[in-house]
Amino acid sequence: MSDSGQVRVDDEAGYVLHTYPYRETSVIVEAFTERHGRVAVIARGAKRPRSEMRGVLQAFQPLRLAWAGARELKMLVRAEWQGGLPLPAGAALLNAFYLNELLLKLLAREDPHPALFIDYEAALAALVKPGDPAPVLRRFELALVAALGYALNLATDVESGAALDPDGSYYFAVERGAERLPARGEGRGMIVRGGTLVALAEGAYPDAATAQEAKQLMRMVLDHHLDSRRVFSRRIVQDLIALEERDPS
Repeated sequence: MSDSGQVRVDDEAGYVLHTYPYRETSVIVEAFTERHGRVAVIARGAKRPRSEMRGVLQAFQPLRLAWAGARELKMLVRAEWQGGLPLPAGAALLNAFYLNELLLKLLAREDPHPALFIDYEAALAALVKPGDPAPVLRRFELALVAALGYALNLATDVESGAALDPDGSYYFAVERGAERLPARGEGRGMIVRGGTLVALAEGAYPDAATAQEAKQLMRMVLDHHLDSRRVFSRRIVQDLIALEERDPS
């Protein structure tokens, strides 16, 4: 950084989270970067047909970015596609948008999270592969909450300190953790089986009921931190699932 407060960043790994129109020919890019966290930059002329950036500033693709500026909203100097990651499609695409929406709504700008950046890359790579996306999503949600400074205790009863009993029932409060029933029930929480908490910690879900309860628990945790802000990609996924159930063909 210079004496004038001007910042110049070169050759930074990053991903586009979202773009917004800006004036007639430009866009504002919200990006998630390895060493600088979430940043907002103006890509001048990116909407012009001949702009080199027009086809590069796509979500879910690894980029090398350079930007400069003295304010929170910087100027994008360069964006280069790095390749090597298949584009998500179908349900994988919706799940990837869900990850981006969480990052946009929960991460402060210019707050570095290099470990979470690695987790994000791993999640994108896993989502494009065949298989159940639920473990991938839960793993990223847990990593995101931990990066925000609110890592969940999925190992012990907060009241007794005993290891969680997979066959037991617990009251899990966002601000506190798991307490075996009967519990005081303080804070925003829900009743959950010990086996679900163990499954979340291990990232393996033995049955559909456990996977669904883990999803509900993480939704409660995230909604607490979102503070009433809606996650729109969730509704899209729910609507598609409802359509498939009505028309299984």
